[in-house]
Amino acid sequence: MNNYNNILVAIDFSKAADIVIQRALDIARRNNTGLTLLHVVEYIPPMDIAYEPVMTSTWAIDENELIEQAQKNMEKFCKLHKLEQNQHKVVVGTPKYEICQFVRENHCDLIILGAQGRHGIKLLLGSTASGVLHEMPCDVLAVKIKE
Repeated sequence: MNNYNNILVAIDFSKAADIVIQRALDIARRNNTGLTLLHVVEYIPPMDIAYEPVMTSTWAIDENELIEQAQKNMEKFCKLHKLEQNQHKVVVGTPKYEICQFVRENHCDLIILGAQGRHGIKLLLGSTASGVLHEMPCDVLAVKIKE
């Protein structure tokens, strides 16, 4: 097995992220490399679909506020797991797309993310881990998260 030099860890700040980061830190230590953490703020503006899909103004969220809060969460997460030496980034978009874009732009050779192990209808609705797995030119480690 080749050593990994550029590891991306996709995190969502859930309790599962603690499990994912521990696995990532172990792999980074064994490969003598750092980690880059990526969090994707998935913001879908509210829509009124009672009659036609139309943007509604009854519920407004400031996108900059979402990004700012995610950056604060990232700093707390890094501090909690003693990750000051590692890079981190917060972006807005669709998780699958943003992870794939980041990997291509930064030539990552391993992606580590959590996988919920969905079954039935939840599986049909799609999963970030599955989408990333099939799009990437590099290795993907999906850390199994038990519900």
